[in-house]
Amino acid sequence: MSEWQTKRLGDVLQLNYGKSLSVKYRVEGPIPVYGSNGIVGSHNEAIVDAPGLIVGRKGSAGQVHRSLGPFCPIDTTFYVTAADAPDTDLEFLYYLLRHLDLTRITGDVGVPGLNREMAYMEPVHFPAALPEQKKIAHILSTVQRAIEAQERIIQTTTELKKALMHKLFTEGLRNEPQKQTEIGPVPESWEPITLGELCEKPDGALQTGPFGSQLHKDEYEEGGIAVVNPTHLAGNRINHENVPRVSEEVAQRLGKHRLRKFDILFARRGEIGRQGLVTEAEETWLCGTGCFLVRASKPYIDNRFLALYFATDRLVKWLYAHAAGVIMPNLNNSVMQRLPVFYPDLETQTTIIETFTTIDQKLSAAFRRQAALQDLFRTLLHELMTAKTRIHELELSA
Repeated sequence: MSEWQTKRLGDVLQLNYGKSLSVKYRVEGPIPVYGSNGIVGSHNEAIVDAPGLIVGRKGSAGQVHRSLGPFCPIDTTFYVTAADAPDTDLEFLYYLLRHLDLTRITGDVGVPGLNREMAYMEPVHFPAALPEQKKIAHILSTVQRAIEAQERIIQTTTELKKALMHKLFTEGLRNEPQKQTEIGPVPESWEPITLGELCEKPDGALQTGPFGSQLHKDEYEEGGIAVVNPTHLAGNRINHENVPRVSEEVAQRLGKHRLRKFDILFARRGEIGRQGLVTEAEETWLCGTGCFLVRASKPYIDNRFLALYFATDRLVKWLYAHAAGVIMPNLNNSVMQRLPVFYPDLETQTTIIETFTTIDQKLSAAFRRQAALQDLFRTLLHELMTAKTRIHELELSA
């Protein structure tokens, strides 16, 4: 293995200033246009006629991007080509700059900016021999490609889910004739009802979370019963990160707001399309102040189907069209009571639920693999770029 050397960044590379290329002067074409935060458009002519690295100079200053072919770096960026770092492998340099994290030295007043002379003073430690640089870059790029593959799976599966949701809630399982309703076309055989009728007491519930006077922020504590707020709702799920908690005593006082399995929570204000289905993991938690709790009580409706129905684009549009408030949309009991619901027989509901359960399981698996690969990448980037682990010590399987 080669010896490692320490140099100033300015002795390793030259940072060139990007060029002005405003949107009105761009002609759509095959050449990517890079800003500080990545690709921001395309052009028909390259400013740099070679692969290279792009480093954010203003805005997302210090961020590093890589172009595998000719590109256009605009004037909020620096750029580097192989000719600007003659003794360093360009792909290795990409990962070296990511590890160096130039965002640390950007200004924090007004628009963040990266000063070239300050960047040049940064010390970097790396192997002198190009073969070792190339091997390190190969290992890191292999993991990076695996992460990107999971991103493509997630994107494709998400698009499939959205398209299938539109089709099934418009045409049903068998492309049956449709009828026009206030939310748009629905299968002719699906029955109409309002959400208020579906959630009739004593077994149902259609209510807001506790008022601010009933649940104070100073009652939050480290342990205890979790409280679901609108920020924890997304994609028909409840996010467990940074969930506030209250004591069992407070939770008992707010007993009517305790969650049951398959309850549905809506964001009541602002981004009112956010919603989440309660699973066993959130059972006995509390509905937060900014949420609306929906619990259907009729035997002919499966709440899991209802949650999918609520997640369709046209239901979200209906909510926005009927919500109170001009500046900030707000859901109230009157709006929620009259929300239109169209539903098929239970067998059809079950088939639709199973279809989307399979898709969600695939998505969850892809997210888990992506997270594991991202953890691996961060570990390898640190270990390989600090020489704590040398490449001859690694054995990576496909």
